[in-house]
Amino acid sequence: MEGNVGDEVPGRAGRGIAPESAALDHVARIQAEWARERPDVDVSPQAVIGRLHRLGRLLTDRLDVVYAAHGLSEGEFDVLAALRRAGAPFERAPGELAAHTMVTTGAMTKRIDRLQRAGLVTRRRSAADGRGRVVALTPAGRSLIDRAFTDHMRNERHLLDALDPQEAEQLERLLTGWLARLEPPPAAEGSSPGPHV
Repeated sequence: MEGNVGDEVPGRAGRGIAPESAALDHVARIQAEWARERPDVDVSPQAVIGRLHRLGRLLTDRLDVVYAAHGLSEGEFDVLAALRRAGAPFERAPGELAAHTMVTTGAMTKRIDRLQRAGLVTRRRSAADGRGRVVALTPAGRSLIDRAFTDHMRNERHLLDALDPQEAEQLERLLTGWLARLEPPPAAEGSSPGPHV
């Protein structure tokens, strides 16, 4: 993905481009520069990968606004959401949470520490394994994630409404098929699809 096409600073990529390319978007301008400088390399993958990367960053920025409105980071939202999706009694082992949110156990420990200090989760020893730990939502944590998730889905709907229903359905099919080809199969039945969902 060409040093992350989506990461380049807007306004800098277009320098030195011929005036006829002024109407091109950010990714197309970068492609045009590479095509000029390295005509021996096929830069056509950037048309998809670069735009997906750039779109991902823009979407994340807009999703973060909702998390912050509830006093949460993206990672904290993911932990609370994973606990809420577990169903009553809304608890999971820290390792299971790490797998459901695709972070290391060290990063998960820091997230749980912050949430526990805020009174949103508790930790206790596992009844099944006295050495293990279980993380559970508190009533305050459940109330917060229910409100935050409602607003999160409203926000995602607003973002997706930039496409018409047929476009959204087609994009979903394409992304589902592509993801299935690239993503390793789940390690076990019931594995999480990942954060935010």
